[in-house]
Amino acid sequence: MIHLRMVVPPRQVDRTLTLLTATSAAANLVHLRGAVRRPDGDLVMCDVTSEDASSVVANLRELGVPEGGAIAIEPIASQISGGAAATESSTSVSEAVVWEEVDTRTAGMTALSAQFLAMMVLAMLVATAGIVQATSILIVGAMILGPDFGPVAGVCVAMVERRGKLASRSLATLLIGFAFGIVVSGLVALALKNLGAFPAALSETPQHLPRAVSSVTGGPNFFTFFVAFLAGVAGILSLSTAKTGVIIGVLVSVTTIPAAANVALCGAYGQWGNVVSSAEQVGANIATLVVAGTLTLAGQRAVYAHRRRVQRRGDPARAAAGLPMGSQ
Repeated sequence: MIHLRMVVPPRQVDRTLTLLTATSAAANLVHLRGAVRRPDGDLVMCDVTSEDASSVVANLRELGVPEGGAIAIEPIASQISGGAAATESSTSVSEAVVWEEVDTRTAGMTALSAQFLAMMVLAMLVATAGIVQATSILIVGAMILGPDFGPVAGVCVAMVERRGKLASRSLATLLIGFAFGIVVSGLVALALKNLGAFPAALSETPQHLPRAVSSVTGGPNFFTFFVAFLAGVAGILSLSTAKTGVIIGVLVSVTTIPAAANVALCGAYGQWGNVVSSAEQVGANIATLVVAGTLTLAGQRAVYAHRRRVQRRGDPARAAAGLPMGSQ
């Protein structure tokens, strides 16, 4: 269930209450007249089923509620009710996409911040240590630390929703984050090499590394695209349905951070051939993630758009509130 808390301007209160009263997906409707200041308005609250939340919010937008008021969307962890409250199955809850929440999550994951840059550097340094010591567990740890899936998801959302500013911000965050992480990691590796903490030379090829390590730092192959595509689908599904535990698994599957760390490490040692192959690995992973994520999100959006068209043609709540019917 989703809890909606609305500040409704006085001129829209009656139609808003009519809409929510007639909406079968809404329950636990509360109206407090004149309870809100800045902006002045009535406080209206209700609970709606997760699968219908975005449709209800879209109807409220058509009524003009956000223009002079506000709509807050809060997930309900659990609800106990023996009354006539709207209910939803566990299946619908797990599959429901609340598009407003997707936008909010994405916005928070695409911002270029000091924390984002710090996490990129830390992840690459851990991966660098894993490559130098040929330790697979450090490589996995670096994958989990990497925050780069957020901007990738932002690009996917921007492409589906045709939001140029979000696409630009996400791409800028992604490019600046990788560039900053590679430069800082490379300088650290060079300093540690000169101090004697890192070996004086690295092998020109990754064959000395365990296969699990060399496969994520060398050039791309079929499995690079195959795994990245599957990870992109899983990542967007987990993002859109708020399953954060799945995202961790996705990060372990994506080899952007280890390959970027190898770019920095090999750059510090002057191994430019390996720099190029690892950079190709990074690019191939990011491109495949974006393609897979965009296709997945576009499919989810198409399902929502179809359902929205059907509801607009025969939703009695829209008719009661005086909203236009039809598929447009």
